Order: sequence, then structure tokens, then C-alpha cells
Amino acid sequence: MKIAIMGFGVVGSGVGEIVLKNQKGIAVKCGENVEIAHILDLRDFPESEFKCFTKDFNDILSDPEVGIVVETMGGVNPAYKFTKELLLAGKHVITSNKELVAAHGAELLSIAEQKNINYLFEASVGGGIPIIRPLYSCLTAGIITDVIGILNGTTNYILTQMFQSGVSFENALCDAQKKGYAEKDPTADIEGLDTCRKIAILSSLAYGKAIDSSKVETEGITNITAADVAYAEKAGYSIKLIGYSSREGKNVYAAVFPAFVSKQNPLSGINDVFNGIVVKGDDLGDVMFYGRGAGKLPTANAVVSDIIDAVKHKHTHIIIQWNEYDEERQSSGENHKFSYYVRLRGEIPADIRGCEKFTLDSAEFEGEFAIITPEMTGAELDGLLSDTFGGCGVLAKMRLIK
Repeated sequence: MKIAIMGFGVVGSGVGEIVLKNQKGIAVKCGENVEIAHILDLRDFPESEFKCFTKDFNDILSDPEVGIVVETMGGVNPAYKFTKELLLAGKHVITSNKELVAAHGAELLSIAEQKNINYLFEASVGGGIPIIRPLYSCLTAGIITDVIGILNGTTNYILTQMFQSGVSFENALCDAQKKGYAEKDPTADIEGLDTCRKIAILSSLAYGKAIDSSKVETEGITNITAADVAYAEKAGYSIKLIGYSSREGKNVYAAVFPAFVSKQNPLSGINDVFNGIVVKGDDLGDVMFYGRGAGKLPTANAVVSDIIDAVKHKHTHIIIQWNEYDEERQSSGENHKFSYYVRLRGEIPADIRGCEKFTLDSAEFEGEFAIITPEMTGAELDGLLSDTFGGCGVLAKMRLIK
């Protein structure tokens, strides 16, 4: 089977490296040889051992011998245009492009089904963690009720440093950039946009209906302070950026937010650049997936696993249920209940309405206190803060994952 790679950056070059290094083993698993026929990239790579570079997409599209194309370009355009043309031409497409999958997954899967080919994207979420295939294959017998995870290694590294080394958010981010864990422009990571795309993909697969990532409530970690870390430690929690989705009857609520995570929850102990995802089901109970959520070879390994799957199913469409977006099915979460951590400044009321209260023995935090509320909706929280703590200033608030 001849394949092509579009985009020879970190992941694309990793795919080439694995295919070349493990050629014999891959051939045994596939039942035939896998050969890279074209690599599309506008840059020149004179030092590369590959001599099949092209700058013309049509070299791939028009080659009848190329049956599988790997898309590791990133971004929506021109990746969307190229992917659609390839699928319509009857070529299988493998991608690591979470932005494209989140935006157009339902449409591209529909084309693949019509053409009896495959559009596979194991590497789009979780790097080398096998999570996509279990959601459309191994975990389909029952009803999935929740997907909750740490889906971004950059933010998890930053939060780990804030807890373990006591550094500020700004210093932890600077350290992450120096070590190559954060981009020069880290906005997509620290503002939760990367996690948003990933939870949209996981939710679409888990519940069978497309989730619009642009309508997923999204909050990043830029407002977390040393005070929040100190209160979390005193109360027995860590702080993690959480991708969250839950089935509400026929509807689905999805959101991204920093959360106090109980030390009793296995997600609390996931540190540094590692990711963890918990899938809950009615018959299944809780299943957890853990590993490196990014990196050249872990992500490329997931791409190559999809290549092997596509070769094995070159004449068969793999059914992946992901129906078109239905606005009425995506919940705003207004009735969804959480317990909340709230940090306040002012006098502590005599009656705190069933909340737990925490103070810190430090002059730095004099005049502050924190509460953890019973489970309630966002509107009920607003009412509590107005009616009971109206004389206090709200400094921070986060949801709890117990």
C-alpha cells in the first residue's frame, strides 16, 4: 500500500520515522508493505532521507497508487479542502488535526461512509493515548454518561509547577516555554481552546451527536493565583484544567474549566505533561485512560496505528457514529449542578448556609476566606453569593470535581 504525508512538521516527520524504522513489523501487522510515495510540504528538507517531497497537492490527489493519505498539516484550511477532495476521490485519510476534526468531523465521516472508505483520527486527542478507537468500538455496548479529562499537557505542567514548586502562573508558563512544552503564543493552551476542541471530539463520539466547539463554555487557567493553590491544598484538592461532558437525558452538556479536583479522584494525581481521561457508563462504571498527551513519537504512533487499521480495512468502512449537529441537543448547562470553591474578601457571615469554610494562617491572606458549597446550579450559586455573602467581594470561584 502506498501512502502520502501532508505536512512534514513534528508529527508528520515522526510518522515517516516510525514507518521507516518499523517497516517489517508494520508489514506483518498489515499483511502488506506500506511505502511512503509522496510528502507534501512547501519547505525544503535537503537533509532528509526521504526523496519524495512535493509542493503540489495534485501529485497526491492524482496518483492512483496512493490509497491512504496522512494529514498532519494542522489548522482548518487548506487541510479541510484537501481532505474533502481526497475522500471524494476514494482515498482513506488519517489525521492528527483536532481543529479540523472538531469543526468538520461529522461531514468528513459522512463522505467516508458514502465512499466506503475511512476517515480516522486517533491522534487528534490524547497524543499516544488510545481513546478514540475505544469510544467508537470497545465501549459501545452500553450508554456513556460522562467524559471527564485532563486533555492538555501544557496547562497540566503549569499547574503542577504552581503546586509543587510554589511558582506563579507567569513563571510556570515561562518555564514551560523554555522546555518546549508551551508555544511562543500559548493562547490556545492556557485559554482552554485546545481542550475545548478535544472535548468536543470526545463528546461527539461518546454520544453520537456532533458538539459545536464554538458553543462549548470555555475558561482557561490565566486567573489562577497562589492563593487559590493554597486554599486547594488546605481543603485536600488539586487544580486541573478539565474538559467535561455529561449526558442530560437526550441532551449533552460540554464545558472546559479549571476545577478543584478531589485528592480521592485519580485525575488529581496526574501531573506534568501527562493526560488522563475518565469515561463513565451505565453498565461500564468508570474507565480511565492515561499517558503522554503530546509529543512527536507518541502522536505519530497513534497516526501509524490508524494507517495499519486503514490498510486492514481498505475495502471496508469502519462505522463511527457521529451525526450532524443538532442545536437542541447541546445543553447550556444551566440546570447542571456542581459544588463550588469561592474565595472571598470581607467578614464571614454567622450563617454560611451549609458551606464549608476555610481560612489561611498568613498575613498575606488576611481578610480573606474561602467556602466550598453544596451542589447547586450556577444561578443558585449567584443567589447564595448575593443573599448570604453580599457584603463580601468575590475574588475567585471554581467548580469541584469530586
